[in-house]
Amino acid sequence: MRILVVEDEDSIASFVMKGLTAEGHAVERAANVADAIGLGVAYDFDLILLDLILPDGSGLDVLKGVRAVRPDVPVIVVSALGEVDDKVTLLDAGADDYLVKPFAFAELAARVRSNARQGAASARELTVGDLTLDIKTRVARRGDDISADLPSREFTLLEYLMRHVGQVLTRQQLLDSVWGIDFDASSNVVDVYVSYLRRKLDRVNEPSVIDTVRGAGYRVRA
Repeated sequence: MRILVVEDEDSIASFVMKGLTAEGHAVERAANVADAIGLGVAYDFDLILLDLILPDGSGLDVLKGVRAVRPDVPVIVVSALGEVDDKVTLLDAGADDYLVKPFAFAELAARVRSNARQGAASARELTVGDLTLDIKTRVARRGDDISADLPSREFTLLEYLMRHVGQVLTRQQLLDSVWGIDFDASSNVVDVYVSYLRRKLDRVNEPSVIDTVRGAGYRVRA
């Protein structure tokens, strides 16, 4: 794959580019908004990794500029900003995924593979079994009989679970990733929002769309 890495910090760019090159990808770099938009529009990249904070502006400007010309190229935002509102803003603007720094390269590589597959299929949805989540409209569907519009927090929670399909996620992981690291760890808000999603998406007399793993956390089963 041909990947554009938009990152102004040399050490991070070098780390990411070396790893992606070792995975067999052709990688180019842009270190500011102007170059990123120029390259992203002029060349047919298979995927863009986009830092949010750049020396001459915001990654949001890059996202909007590239999306206006190349609406289908997958864009993964990589940023130190991990607040839910930041994620929602970028997803609403057209980002396909959001990875918070610091991160392990293995997770980045997995996100690249996943989003590249979705981009190749021109997909803007996450699908696990009969459960589908539309990233743009925030509509969740199960088969042909259940459809639900999700408010921001429910959408973000379900999206996070679906992007980690099969993985048991602890309440603390979900609090950190969906509500933010400063959220009260003693809160039962995760359980409450899982209950909201189940009410909207579960079928009577069938297993829940979200599993409870006793003593561990929650997961969306593969």
